[in-house]
Amino acid sequence: MYRLLILLAFAHLTPLVSARDTQPNVIVVITDDQGYGDVGAHGNTMIQTPNLDQLHSESVRLTDYHVDPTCSPTRSALMTGRYSTRTGVWHTIMGRSLMHTQEYTIAEVFRDGGYKTGMFGKWHLGDNYPVRPQDQGFDYTFIHGGGGVGQGPDYWGNDYFDDTYWRNGKPGPQKGYCTDVWFEDALKFIERNRKKPFFAYISTNAPHGPYLVSEQYSNPYKEKGVGSPQAEFYGMIENIDDNMGKLMKKLDDLQIADNTILIFTTDNGSAAGWRPTKNGTWKGYNAGMRAGKGSNYDGGHRVPMFIRWPDGKLTGGRDVDQLCAHIDVLPTLSELCSLKDARAVERDGESLKSVLYGDQQALRDRTILVHSQRVENVEKYRNYAVLTEQWRLLNQTQLYDIKADPGQQNNIFEDHPEVAKKLSEAYEAWWKSLSSSFDMTVRIGIGYKAQPESLLHSHDWHTNNTNTPWHQNHVRSGAIGNGYWALDIAEAGTYRIELRRWPRQEDKAMDALKATIEIGGQTVTQEITEGHKFVFFDIDLKKGGNDLLTRMELKDGKVRGSYFAYIKRVK
Repeated sequence: MYRLLILLAFAHLTPLVSARDTQPNVIVVITDDQGYGDVGAHGNTMIQTPNLDQLHSESVRLTDYHVDPTCSPTRSALMTGRYSTRTGVWHTIMGRSLMHTQEYTIAEVFRDGGYKTGMFGKWHLGDNYPVRPQDQGFDYTFIHGGGGVGQGPDYWGNDYFDDTYWRNGKPGPQKGYCTDVWFEDALKFIERNRKKPFFAYISTNAPHGPYLVSEQYSNPYKEKGVGSPQAEFYGMIENIDDNMGKLMKKLDDLQIADNTILIFTTDNGSAAGWRPTKNGTWKGYNAGMRAGKGSNYDGGHRVPMFIRWPDGKLTGGRDVDQLCAHIDVLPTLSELCSLKDARAVERDGESLKSVLYGDQQALRDRTILVHSQRVENVEKYRNYAVLTEQWRLLNQTQLYDIKADPGQQNNIFEDHPEVAKKLSEAYEAWWKSLSSSFDMTVRIGIGYKAQPESLLHSHDWHTNNTNTPWHQNHVRSGAIGNGYWALDIAEAGTYRIELRRWPRQEDKAMDALKATIEIGGQTVTQEITEGHKFVFFDIDLKKGGNDLLTRMELKDGKVRGSYFAYIKRVK
């Protein structure tokens, strides 16, 4: 009898997918720059997030869930179940936001498992073949360019309102606020595929800066004493919350909520939700953690993670306190959905299925590492953290007992040399395991059938940490800088390289007197006629890796690279 009761209890906690005719749908919502403290349910008394609070009350919550401290690294790790640096991603610009093409992504796992796959919003892992989302497993894509709306690779002039975005690789004008547009399109995708298993990846640009949102969202916070840009930041999150409410209602209306795994998370710590001030105004809330976006303190990488799946008994507002991370998402969803992961042995993450279903001892002894490089070439010991459930080792000099000191105020490195030594050894082993990927430059494909013409932007210059004009505002101001694009030429032939000061849709003249390109061991220079809007070079290139460097000699005597380059094979 006792044994029977145990079996019945376990059956109550076991997901039902094996007994069902259909696999669960999966929706992953990830927001940009929203920290752990930027949710009402986590103790923030200022921000209004009723729908996220509801999801929190209905979900299994991972309370010690970590990501990378910045955008692209987190996204590559989530996509692959592997540490971001292993995938070639450790920065957001300088060609180091491009993910290795050999990665087998979460979208590919779901697609190969019979799911329809769609993504909406921010990709930030490359804007050209072969690293676009449609090249990495997504059947349907609806995205902006670069790392945010209005950044260099994005459609020129986008400003969050009534912008132009790419649907399946083709640009088209849209009406409405960016977050609303992503969710509206995602809801249409969900409705189209409601009778099939689907995987939807909704990745919002908000609340990333610049902090632009309708005043109906920001003004209520200003009326309560919250200053800019925090009021706008909170308003952007409240708009996300409204859209989460629409999403959950749609799932209810379609009667698929019970058989849908719904995940809400974010990509790094808060960017603007917690800012100390000297004048006594509202400082925000950071859940007692130290620092925010970009930091290797917990405030930079511990973020919300809610998982709801009624049919799988993942509901009810239950906390899981085991240490876990973005690298665990793919292995976990693969197991929950009974998918075959052809490269499971290469994943750094662990399936969290056992801890989600109440195993109190599973994964208690694990170690996870994060680092924030923000340089073109990785540097050992730069801005890292070794995490265990009890300890945090930072930069070879700081040690914190996170259980006793969650705000990381008391450095006890000298008091626990044996702990510091053990965690340092873990870092050394981790670094060694990554080292083979450091010299693997991800190259932009040129002349491939999937993208006959490629548009390059200075956002992806390799600059060796010198000035990188990664935003449209940098282009507008004429920022000085230079670097090369790392290219992969599909086939030997003649290629046209068209250089522009402005993108084609701007239709403005160049401000340069002379243009030079260096590629494939060739250097070619052309004079630029006054008033001309572009200059082009027809040049023979060999198949394979080529680096393209441009130089624009300006009227004021300065020299910079060409912000834009359009390249296609002409014969």
